[in-house]
Amino acid sequence: MNLETAKAEARKAAFARRKAAYEADKGNSAAILSSVLAGYRGVPVAGFLPIRTEIDPRVAMEEAAAHGPVAVPVILGKGQPLQFSLWEPGCALRDGPFGAMVPAVDRFILTEILIVPLVAFSRAGGRLGYGGGFYDRTLELLRSQGPILAIGFAYGAQEAQDLPLEPTDQPLDLIVTEAEAITPARP
Repeated sequence: MNLETAKAEARKAAFARRKAAYEADKGNSAAILSSVLAGYRGVPVAGFLPIRTEIDPRVAMEEAAAHGPVAVPVILGKGQPLQFSLWEPGCALRDGPFGAMVPAVDRFILTEILIVPLVAFSRAGGRLGYGGGFYDRTLELLRSQGPILAIGFAYGAQEAQDLPLEPTDQPLDLIVTEAEAITPARP
């Protein structure tokens, strides 16, 4: 099986697990993420506005916004890294690419912490995204410029034992689920 086929199959299985977890979500799935971010008060954070069955980080983002800048990703074009536009609770939003909402007015900022959505993760810090490479390009660029903390945020059900990854797939520094914070064990 080639890598693209393996990734497609892994995504399909992970989407099914994520959908079941989303349907069982009791609405407090961001509590651990909130406590992790509390240790970084005032540090610029990029979260995300969830689409489809993604876990919802907005409660944690709102709490972080009380202490420092919070942004959300904006796709500027295919093959380009993401930019992060300042977000505040209740700010005006517009439709962005792929169904994600973005601030009505872009005010781009630099961030030091990225809360990264994903389809599947491994305890080793591997991340399987949607296949566009936006976060991989962005993390590679940001890491070349200085320290960045990449926090994968997902339901525990999205964990996979073995992910089909490429050398360009950027690892996560921390994974937070509704039940735990996982520091990847790297070889």
